[in-house]
Amino acid sequence: SAFKIRSWLKSGLGISVAALSLAGKERMEGFTPEVALSLTAPTENFMCPLSANTYKIDFSAFKIRSMDEGAEQVLFEIRKDPADFADGEEEDDDPAARTIKYHFGPDFLKFHTIGTTLEFTVGPEPVHNFRMIERHYFKDRIMKSYDFTLPFCIPSSVNTWEVIYTLPELTAEMEAELIASPWETKSDSFYFVNNVLVMHNKAEYSYAPH
Repeated sequence: SAFKIRSWLKSGLGISVAALSLAGKERMEGFTPEVALSLTAPTENFMCPLSANTYKIDFSAFKIRSMDEGAEQVLFEIRKDPADFADGEEEDDDPAARTIKYHFGPDFLKFHTIGTTLEFTVGPEPVHNFRMIERHYFKDRIMKSYDFTLPFCIPSSVNTWEVIYTLPELTAEMEAELIASPWETKSDSFYFVNNVLVMHNKAEYSYAPH
């Protein structure tokens, strides 16, 4: 494939979290989409516990592809095998289970438009206004922000979410800096249902040669 992935994001649910303190609950309840869109650097902590995912949203497959004319290709594709995580309780106690690391390599920076396909299931409750806000940073400065909403998912359904990303324009100097600074490009992905935060995942990226 065009890049290597260090770990698969387990359902967006990765770790077990003990009962929140009052301060933690207040932090989660006060974390609105408007707060997410105002961030200028990655958060230091996860802004909600796994228990916030009361809709039982479970990511099961993910694909990334180039959509540039004449360069259309699948860059990465993975499907979760439920057996892989059947005995994953011990690993789930590791906060790294909600952080994914992508090693894209320098060629990735040449693409202008990327498409992703996310397959996921939901539990017995309907999901209204499933909103994903992604904030991408390089060395604690904002590079790009994305905001997508899926209006409705029926209960106990399998869903496919197609998203198109227009990548930021880079100068030659900026491209060289990104390549020379592996894992200093980071992102927060916040997932809301009816403006309530239900999931929070993090990612780190390397554009250094393989």
